[in-house]
Amino acid sequence: MSVPTVAEILVSEFGEVTIPMPPRRGFTADDLDRIPDLPPHTELIDGSLVLASPQKRFHMFVLKLLEQQLDAQVPEDMVTYREMTVRLAERQRPEPDLMLVREGDGQGVHDTWIEPQLVALAVEVISPEPEVRDHERKPQLYAEAGIPHFWLVEEEAHMEAVVYAYELDPVNKKYGNLTVYRERLKTSAPCDLDIDLTRVSRAGRGSSAGRDA
Repeated sequence: MSVPTVAEILVSEFGEVTIPMPPRRGFTADDLDRIPDLPPHTELIDGSLVLASPQKRFHMFVLKLLEQQLDAQVPEDMVTYREMTVRLAERQRPEPDLMLVREGDGQGVHDTWIEPQLVALAVEVISPEPEVRDHERKPQLYAEAGIPHFWLVEEEAHMEAVVYAYELDPVNKKYGNLTVYRERLKTSAPCDLDIDLTRVSRAGRGSSAGRDA
């Protein structure tokens, strides 16, 4: 067990913040379930704890749309997962914004993570703070673990979503074969999907109008 027994206490403008001291080789995937009082959506990347940033409105609207549409359109042997980590390696346990998972044997109702071989699609909605991590490191980890499809969603203009859809090159374990979707995401991989992306901007405008009224 690599969870530290000593914690570092930092004093900031927000008061005392307790941060667990990492072991010499970094934390392991199992440590996320052992360290007490971790904030929600804490990830493990390269043995380091990564805390979630506050969610932006664009991020919220995109996730709401994609989750609803995936739930409505995916085949019966697939399930949409949100707020779950995927255990990629001993020191890699990120939390994609969404996953499309093929239900398999051995999954328990109390499991806190998903095996990568069950994941058909990982989705990341880009936020400004972890942009390099979401653009580069996390896709690299997903590809190395063999996840066949990856979507990267960005805000191209005010509340307008663009989806970069990648497919895995299984030989080189890298993502390629890029398809870019604006306004409408219609694809047959990893299953038949038809999503109206303009609903994100329409929802954002409606929210702003209601707030400004």
